[in-house]
Amino acid sequence: MASSGSLLTEDQLQCSICLDVFTDPVSTPCGHNYCMICLRGAWDSSSHCRCPVCKTNFPTRPELRVNTFISGLAAQFKKQIPLKPKKVLCDSCTEEKLEAIKSCLHCGVSFCDAHLMIHKTTPKLMKHKLMEPVENLENYICQKHERPLKLFCRDCQTCVCQFCTEGDHKTHNTVPVEEIKEKRKTCLMKKQAEVQQMIQERIEKIQEIKDSVELSKKVDILEIFSTRMSCIKRSQAKLLKVVEENQKAAKRQAEKFIKELEQEITDLKRRNTELEQLSHTEDHLHLLQIYPSLCSPPHTQDWTDVTINSHPSVEIMRRALSQFQETLTELIGKIDATELKRISQYTANVTLNPDTAHPELILSPDKKQVRHERYTEQNLPDNPKRFDSSFYVLGNEGVFSGKCYYEVQVEEKTDWILGVVRESSNRKGLIKPCPENGYWCVWKRSDDKYSAWDSTRVFLSMKSAPKKVGVFVDFEEGLISFYDVISKSHIYSFTGQSFNENLYPIFSPCNDTRGHNAMPLVLCAGPQIKKTIIYFTSAMKH
Repeated sequence: MASSGSLLTEDQLQCSICLDVFTDPVSTPCGHNYCMICLRGAWDSSSHCRCPVCKTNFPTRPELRVNTFISGLAAQFKKQIPLKPKKVLCDSCTEEKLEAIKSCLHCGVSFCDAHLMIHKTTPKLMKHKLMEPVENLENYICQKHERPLKLFCRDCQTCVCQFCTEGDHKTHNTVPVEEIKEKRKTCLMKKQAEVQQMIQERIEKIQEIKDSVELSKKVDILEIFSTRMSCIKRSQAKLLKVVEENQKAAKRQAEKFIKELEQEITDLKRRNTELEQLSHTEDHLHLLQIYPSLCSPPHTQDWTDVTINSHPSVEIMRRALSQFQETLTELIGKIDATELKRISQYTANVTLNPDTAHPELILSPDKKQVRHERYTEQNLPDNPKRFDSSFYVLGNEGVFSGKCYYEVQVEEKTDWILGVVRESSNRKGLIKPCPENGYWCVWKRSDDKYSAWDSTRVFLSMKSAPKKVGVFVDFEEGLISFYDVISKSHIYSFTGQSFNENLYPIFSPCNDTRGHNAMPLVLCAGPQIKKTIIYFTSAMKH
């Protein structure tokens, strides 16, 4: 580095996959370091998780976290030394070596403009394959046959020469390198457009945050006090203090968001530059090597629903009406308890249907419990009913009329999904559980966040983690409601839905992450069933 007191070199801070200074560096259990997107790309494109340097195999995929110490060193290095592409020098120059403009795959050397002239004038040499100048030209020549790597083997995902297709790769699907290169360049250009769109969205979000802060400065405080807070007697001095605190908090929040957005824009611009360079490069080997890492999604946040709560009336009203809200909450709690008691009369004896269960889900003999067992896939026949990618299983009993209620124990689980699904809904591949796809669900994630997909994603506020969840379906009313059975409180409701086919309970114990989510979902017996109201379809129908 440029600093006289520094002992670090670029090689010490270089990822061995992309050969660039670390971005979001992570460490493997064997002690080697890589860019996060590079290592993820390498593992995603392989059936094994191994260290690219020492080839150590990991039986389970290690959890990757950014090494903040190395990240800090890399960031400091990038600030002090601007990275420049290395020049490739002419191999034929005897005195002062000039910069090469082409490399010849047949000759195995690189030439400056003057020494390249013989390749342009000699008929025999004019047939040689020229490319953009690169170092380590031997990497572009088959080490076994000493011929240019002109072809790409789709089966082995590697470059081969013409003689390779007559030997080890004789029966493989091979195409010219130029063909696969152009396709991947096209893909990279699309990725570049996506990155540019992400940059523009973040620039617009910054402006939105700034406008929101500016709006808070223009609000007439006394008008808010008279129109929205007329029912609460407070002094003007206290009102001004509350507003001032709100605006300061909004400003701090805005500064934090803007800083994060500007950092993402910087990272995305760097990704955009890399994609731009690769979309025009002739260095097909480098393109094919780095392609998986660049196609990985950029490490960014979702800023769609991020807003600045800068309007002082929100904070003022919250404080002014806090006592009323406490009374209202108590009243709502009593209503929820009464409602839960009323709907419990429609309890159904739901069991699980093994024909629909993902192969890694383990069902109890009585079909009342389901859990996920990591790395254990049962040899089960595939059929249109079975989920093949998402960890779901349906109930045997389907609702096509009337009302239905059932309870599920979720205690000690870090992740779960519950709800109902339309009979004709897709069960193959990855599934977004939203009404548009025929799924009405709520779920919990390991970070104690609860949400539901309605017309948009809705994040749910929970006072405590439910131990038992009740699910209620009113087919004619188009209503699906979820309750915390223990606290007798309402969780969420899908309203105004239109059902025209059978609905089935759906359950997901989610992934057993190293034993932290190993407990099963348990279908509870519940109160006596009111059979005159519940209507079921035959289990054979789904």
